[in-house]
Amino acid sequence: MNSLKIDFLGTGTSQGVPVIGCGCEVCQSTMVKNKRLRSSVLIKSGNCSVVIDCGPDFRQQMLRSKCQQLDAVVLTHEHMDHIAGLDDVRPFNFKTKLDMPIYCTKRVADRLKEQFSYAFSAEKYPGSPCFEIIDINPNENFKIGEEIWTPILAEHGTWPVMGFRIRDFVYLTDISGISHLESKKILGSKVLVLNALRKSKHVSHFSLDEAVSFAKSMNVPEVYLTHASHQLGLDKDVNSSLPEGYYLAYDGLKITIQ
Repeated sequence: MNSLKIDFLGTGTSQGVPVIGCGCEVCQSTMVKNKRLRSSVLIKSGNCSVVIDCGPDFRQQMLRSKCQQLDAVVLTHEHMDHIAGLDDVRPFNFKTKLDMPIYCTKRVADRLKEQFSYAFSAEKYPGSPCFEIIDINPNENFKIGEEIWTPILAEHGTWPVMGFRIRDFVYLTDISGISHLESKKILGSKVLVLNALRKSKHVSHFSLDEAVSFAKSMNVPEVYLTHASHQLGLDKDVNSSLPEGYYLAYDGLKITIQ
């Protein structure tokens, strides 16, 4: 079986880090690990490459990762920091002469058809991105390449958000809560990626303590925290406070899961 290769394209919250106009020590830091593009991961298995979420930094992320092939985009939800880069799938359209498969819920698809109406028009102008919308729901697994994806429904404040499990790898971002039934889908996994926005409580994201507490309750041995804001603190300070096996992810981090 092919290994799963995970490339953290971005680990920041909706404003990224540094934040425009901010003079805090995190935003003014010169350390690379304190600079965060909007959250996304590139997952490779064999000859198949998939990104989870496609935010406004997508072009920059693809160039930095030297990604030459993209087979699908999987979306967690429809907020702009997770979909705004979809126009930049065009080079892959031009290269393959194929529509880009976009896996998302109907709710997200409806938003895409509004936000990117020109891409769904009956009279598209030349050079528009080309999408193939593939409907997903929390109750059905789906397959991309040779991998089975298990959707995990969670809460993003009052907003529904999807997480995903591929083999023993789980990716959950922008969550503030999850039902007992859905959390069972995480049990037995080996690697969990989970959002931790800041140290203080937030209405629609896990705080650092909430993320650590939830990860411990799932008994996952290796945990990476993502979707971090500048309010979370410096990378070195956060990492030094975490339990064994827990890490603050950073842009460009690569992990392999056998």
